[in-house]
Amino acid sequence: MLLSIDWDAFSGTRELVFDAPIWGTRDREHDRLDAWHDRVQRRGGQDWSALDSDFPLYPGWEALRAYAGSGPAFVTLSHADAWAWLERHPGLDVLNLDSHHDLASRSGDPTRVRPGNWAGLGLARGLIRTVTTLYPDWHATLPVAEGFDLDRTWTEVRPLLTPDLHGRVHLKRQARPGDGLPDPAQVTSVLLVQSPAWTSPAHDPAFGALARHLTAQPLVPPYPR
Repeated sequence: MLLSIDWDAFSGTRELVFDAPIWGTRDREHDRLDAWHDRVQRRGGQDWSALDSDFPLYPGWEALRAYAGSGPAFVTLSHADAWAWLERHPGLDVLNLDSHHDLASRSGDPTRVRPGNWAGLGLARGLIRTVTTLYPDWHATLPVAEGFDLDRTWTEVRPLLTPDLHGRVHLKRQARPGDGLPDPAQVTSVLLVQSPAWTSPAHDPAFGALARHLTAQPLVPPYPR
């Protein structure tokens, strides 16, 4: 199987943070850096530490160090880059640890690979056998998050997928940090995705350290912040 890790599964937010990008943001140059500077200024801070209380780095990412040596690992900027990874290992099951399902989107061109639809397109085009979205455990405390109510999320996603794909999609949420991850021996390859529009720059050092531990090769270099 393939293990996809979006850093926004760990670089997250608290409840009721009005400017948290998890609720919806584009992935433009401004969103990747300047929008984070704006959040610091709104909190009266001078550096990324001003974001700590509203945008914590949740535990559980440390468990991913166990995948060092589980086949080739890759690091990239966006899940839109996942296509090159899927083409290296076509037809396998994918577990996507993520704050978003990435199966489909109501906006934009549905045929173009984007961060919000790469997994659904991979299913439809035969690059993925099944996909399991594994939401992080902290979604259980955020009522508006996708992973808070899986039945509600599936009701929203189901009409966006053709009926033949429904049985190949699974939505789950971790019961606790590190829960639900596959045995490293079962993992053919790992993809680590920065998603800078959604993840705090304060957590880039931990992200970089994890990528180095996995000896991840860059598909697209992460965004320097």
